[in-house]
Amino acid sequence: MADYHFVYKDVEGTSTQWDDIQRKLGNLPPKPAPFKPPPFSPSQDDSSKSKDKAWIDDKTEEELEDLEDDRDLDDDRFLEEYRKKRLAEMREAVRVSKFGSMVPIAGADFVREVSQAPPDVWVVVFLHKEGIPECKILSSCLEELATRYPATKFVKIISTECIPNYPDRNLPTLLVYNNSAVKATYVGLHHFGSQKCTPEGVALALCESNPVLNDGQSGSSFIEGVRKRFIEKIVTEHEEDEDGYSSD
Repeated sequence: MADYHFVYKDVEGTSTQWDDIQRKLGNLPPKPAPFKPPPFSPSQDDSSKSKDKAWIDDKTEEELEDLEDDRDLDDDRFLEEYRKKRLAEMREAVRVSKFGSMVPIAGADFVREVSQAPPDVWVVVFLHKEGIPECKILSSCLEELATRYPATKFVKIISTECIPNYPDRNLPTLLVYNNSAVKATYVGLHHFGSQKCTPEGVALALCESNPVLNDGQSGSSFIEGVRKRFIEKIVTEHEEDEDGYSSD
């Protein structure tokens, strides 16, 4: 017959009356304190944070892409739409900020920098030579436009490096490229107002037939905006001239 042994274990922290008497007499060590679990505190990981617009704004483009399958966002249509909007804004900011200045290139760079530019990029090529006043005037206007419209690529190249034996009388010259093809050619400064050439005048000429500088705007709204700035600039210069004349 099997011998079964039962061991009785009381609730942790309890003791018999006899043990209590012995502890008072010093015959037993003090009763250990009952175990208490540490107080609960919610974890501060990303999943416990409240998900709102500010939470999404803190995310990088890569993190926003990773949130595509987030069930919490799927349940909240507004946050999911806001995530998509924020991601689109970040991608557009990267696209628009591609360039921002007019970069000098050599003849060996032309195919890579111009002909092989991405299909969605408009490239303005400035053919010039040092010592020609008209080139200096147009260069100043193009530098300003390159800063103002960073989605458009502006490059400059010495004329004879681009086209061997290109005559100086044709300078300055602008070539407009898109999708590996020449879309427009401007020979001479007269296309842009000659000696009175301004960035606004150059912008109007460049966008007369193609959306070279519009950065995603409709053609009509872009042209209207440039014209408005052009008129405002003329009026301001006229007022300054009148003030200078009257003060003499």
